[in-house]
Amino acid sequence: MISSSTTTSAELTTVFADLHIHIGRTGRGEPVKISGSRDLTFAGIAKEAAKRKGIGLVGIIDCHAPGVQEDIDRCLEQGEMQELKEGGIAYQGTTILLGCELEIREPGMGPAHLLAYFPHLETIRGFTEWLKARMKNVGLSSQRVYAPAVTLQEEVYARGGMIIPAHIFTPHRSIYGSCAPRMSDVLDLSLISAVELGLSADTEMAGLISELDPFPILTNSDAHSLGKIGREYNELRLKEASYLEFVKALRREEGRLVAGNYGLNPRLGKYHRTYCSNCNYIIDEVEANVERCPYCGSPKLVRGVLDRIRSIADRSEPNVPPYRPPYHYQVPLEFIPGLGPAKLELLLDRFDTEMNILHHVPEEELAEAVGADLAKLIGMARSGRLELSAGGGGIYGKVKRT
Repeated sequence: MISSSTTTSAELTTVFADLHIHIGRTGRGEPVKISGSRDLTFAGIAKEAAKRKGIGLVGIIDCHAPGVQEDIDRCLEQGEMQELKEGGIAYQGTTILLGCELEIREPGMGPAHLLAYFPHLETIRGFTEWLKARMKNVGLSSQRVYAPAVTLQEEVYARGGMIIPAHIFTPHRSIYGSCAPRMSDVLDLSLISAVELGLSADTEMAGLISELDPFPILTNSDAHSLGKIGREYNELRLKEASYLEFVKALRREEGRLVAGNYGLNPRLGKYHRTYCSNCNYIIDEVEANVERCPYCGSPKLVRGVLDRIRSIADRSEPNVPPYRPPYHYQVPLEFIPGLGPAKLELLLDRFDTEMNILHHVPEEELAEAVGADLAKLIGMARSGRLELSAGGGGIYGKVKRT
């Protein structure tokens, strides 16, 4: 098996990281993320990331839940996992970062989700005690915190944690999509470590908003099932996979950095273009008027990410800071037409992990396993040559058959 971390220099290695994965149920079957799959348990995510996906750093963002903390205790007591001094939980070459997703709602504004990460189990356990007095049900995911947003930020950083606004452009529960035209209207920008794009935006689109310039960009899956882990991910340059090394990467310290973002082409995202909920039409015209549906005239629209960014942009052309890494358009294997579960298993049996299939295996070897047509599509996905139809209104875009 090829390791999820490959040596790139005497000191640093390349680590693939997906830092937004939900817990569906605890080991006792208690719900955490109501819409999450039942097999999204703490141990199940660790095994999927390490053995099938080939991801070296994963962020599980429901670790504030007491039931999840019991599961973590059990994994540590059984000896199958170990807590790292530098932060994180180690399992078979993969490190798990302990996080939570929290909802804020300032007076007169819509809701937005923030990701918070902490170095150690005891640290996040203490944060759970703080949340209990400010949350209706601390055992569930993505719940509203009844405290000012800046107070929440200060509390997280005082405990050695970090804040990363989640899926910042999506029309539901995000800083720009549903809360405010500027992040600074809601949050203390000095208490933000990075931002997460979400599935319907890329680096160039973020470059239309100047206040984002100082922040590293992350591309994560927001997985609600095991199969969705790694549909978006990051390439990090680290000495080892740990919380402390992740902090250094976000700060670009001692050579550590975010070396690449691998995200869906925005056209594949569920909220890329504006969607008419009256006639189910995705408004994909280049210069469409998004006040009314051009097909039926209805004003019942779900504003798409691209159209929202255009409406709040303070630049006419994107400016991508020079420190930002390349943004690679990633088409997940599940989007490849004709690549069903049986053929995916053939590939995994032969090449071990999805990261190997997506990045390392030559096209001719893929063809030996699943045929020339599928191998060609995977090769076209790598090089960004696939033709796509746009998504919107909660419906994913699609790869067009050639």
